[in-house]
Amino acid sequence: MSTQKHRESLTRTNRWWYAMPVLLAPFLFMGGEREIEPVATLVPAVTLEALGTRLPLHVNARVERWMERFQTTQRAEFETLLKRRSVYDELVRGKLRQRGMPEQLIYLAMMESGLETRAVSKVYAVGLWQFMSPTALQYGLRVDEWVDERRDPVRATDAALDYLEWLHDRFGSWYLAAAAYNAGPGRVERVLNLHAEGRTGDEDVYWEVLDHLPRETRHYVPRLVAATILAEDAEAYGFVVDFSDPYRFDRAFVPGGTTLASVAASLGVDERVLRDLNPHLMRRVTPPDEMYGVRVPVGDARQVVAVLNRDLMTRRADD
Repeated sequence: MSTQKHRESLTRTNRWWYAMPVLLAPFLFMGGEREIEPVATLVPAVTLEALGTRLPLHVNARVERWMERFQTTQRAEFETLLKRRSVYDELVRGKLRQRGMPEQLIYLAMMESGLETRAVSKVYAVGLWQFMSPTALQYGLRVDEWVDERRDPVRATDAALDYLEWLHDRFGSWYLAAAAYNAGPGRVERVLNLHAEGRTGDEDVYWEVLDHLPRETRHYVPRLVAATILAEDAEAYGFVVDFSDPYRFDRAFVPGGTTLASVAASLGVDERVLRDLNPHLMRRVTPPDEMYGVRVPVGDARQVVAVLNRDLMTRRADD
């Protein structure tokens, strides 16, 4: 059989295989752990080519295991993540495009936090991009009792992309940059010096030193690659994706000490709408003694300012 016909045959087989993951899963796990099949029979090459990602997509047994989990035992959770992605997709991809970075780095945030702005890890990393306080402050984020910009999807994304750009410049590899984002650049550099003669600039190096990285980091890039392959072509892999409204807003500048409840009342909307747009306001009130730009639904900024000013004038008249 010619190479071209062989590839076409594999592609037809693979399309059928991934259309039936839930039905086949119980049989695949009978009789002990299933042997991983060769890469070409599990991941259609045509799919990888069609994705056209700027993030390298190396596929191996580790990646395949995560692809299998996301399609079977973690399928419901993965579909939830795809729905959350639709909220921040426009924001994050737009910023990645502006910088000429791979748009698929949005899935790094998915792996970090489940795309939850209020996520807090066991080591107190916070927000979409799971910043620790020292790194957040280093990259210009405000972290105090009133405002925690690690929870701000806009400011935290800017800081995360600054950090990722710096890591990529340092290691010359998106895989190593992702590993360093997770484990810290110092730890990755030590592993490279001990087990790769200090080599950087090559995506293959990550796989060479993988077993010497912390346990969480060993899974980090395989999960990232698996999530990218599946999420970028979710419908082809049989996922049902419910889309949510994208994160969009206008800003209304209000006096210090303005509560989200009062802003919501001025618009006649549920306070939860304002909380979701302003997850970084720790006390649901703007910081005292400063004008602050509260995020409100698109088109509503003037109404907020007008109503709050009217209320302020009414209070002054009553006094």
